[in-house]
Amino acid sequence: MNGQGNGSRTELSQRAAAAEGRAEGLNIGWTVFSYLLSGMAAYGIIGWLIGRALHLSLLFPIGMLIGLGISIAFIIYRYGRGGQGGLGGKASPQERGVPGGRPPGLAQKEATGDR
Repeated sequence: MNGQGNGSRTELSQRAAAAEGRAEGLNIGWTVFSYLLSGMAAYGIIGWLIGRALHLSLLFPIGMLIGLGISIAFIIYRYGRGGQGGLGGKASPQERGVPGGRPPGLAQKEATGDR
């Protein structure tokens, strides 16, 4: 054989992985956008209903701003921890280098046999 089959497979798998990463990024972008819109809509409606009952029209925009703030806080909580794997959240014990999920000091003692 000419040896090109193995190289083209790795190139195709790299392209597929890159395309999958771009698709995942788009998915996250649409999710963030929908969180922003739904937070504003939900709390805007709540503010509108309360404002209508109390005859205070100012509660509608206040509700929208509160919804936007809550949405941004949730987005930061869910996706905003950039230094830990890209998608945010807490790093798993394996990502932190802790075997079996034990604290670093305890894992080191068990590895050396100290008790």
